[in-house]
Amino acid sequence: MRSLFAIAFAATAFLVPQFSAMAQSWPDRPIKLIVPQPPGGGFDTVARILADRMGPLLGQPVVVENRTGAGTLVGTEAAARAPADGYTLLLGALSNIALNPGLYDKLPYDPLKDFTPVGLAVTWSYTLVARKDLPQKDLKELIAFARANPEKVTYASAGKGSGQHIATAVMEKLAGVKFTHVPYRGAQAAYQDILGGRVDLFFDISSTARAQVEGETVRALAVSSKARQSFHADVPSVFETGVAPLDMESWFGLFAPAAIPAPALAKLRADLDVVLARPEVSELFARTGGRVLKLSPQETENLVRIDVERWTKLLKDAAVSAE
Repeated sequence: MRSLFAIAFAATAFLVPQFSAMAQSWPDRPIKLIVPQPPGGGFDTVARILADRMGPLLGQPVVVENRTGAGTLVGTEAAARAPADGYTLLLGALSNIALNPGLYDKLPYDPLKDFTPVGLAVTWSYTLVARKDLPQKDLKELIAFARANPEKVTYASAGKGSGQHIATAVMEKLAGVKFTHVPYRGAQAAYQDILGGRVDLFFDISSTARAQVEGETVRALAVSSKARQSFHADVPSVFETGVAPLDMESWFGLFAPAAIPAPALAKLRADLDVVLARPEVSELFARTGGRVLKLSPQETENLVRIDVERWTKLLKDAAVSAE
């Protein structure tokens, strides 16, 4: 027994200096942040806001690398296969972490096994907008019309499997109605037909829908989050209207390969907390309707796990696929 204790003590004594050295030396070179979408979109914007502010705290630049292809699959898989040494991170979001498992039969990564959440940073709701001359005055009236007239109501999306498609398709399934999906190549093309009165609905991310709502070029019917959004507080949530128990918010955050060393993970989490506590960061996101998230590591892991499980089931039930 004494020899076993001696061996255990020796092993611990050997590991402690290595653990301490890692904590003191990391990072000693730039950190790469993989963004699985092109420059200029929501993924990229969040990544650059965080990277610019975390670099000085870490003492090394955080370099954004846009790795595109196959939606978000190429970049996300690249991050999952990267060395777990703390020098590669992923900008993860509801779409590539929680929605993709339900959209693809064979996903080239496991969001729960291949990644460790560093932390979630910000979340946006979706806003269901309608053409200005839609006869139905609110969502309850619209759903009643759709129930009596299957497939007569049309809705736009930025493409099959996009967040806009998923938000409407899941609401449609939960409400027990049938719409007609009209996919477009991006939100701009969808808005052209909404503004022209050629399509009825568009469930767009609130950050881009907000300008159209405030400009009164469209009518806001509801938001996808369970609670109302402060930037258009007079717009009810879908959940609140009672037509469907929808609760959808598009969150973004930092993820690392699952086996990242504990000292690196602890440092990244501490520095992300510092960045998210800054009023200017909250104000920057709030301008587009974003809400900064301040969650503990355990709360973050629980939210991610629950959303992966919940959305996989919802998408399978609604028969929504990206393939």
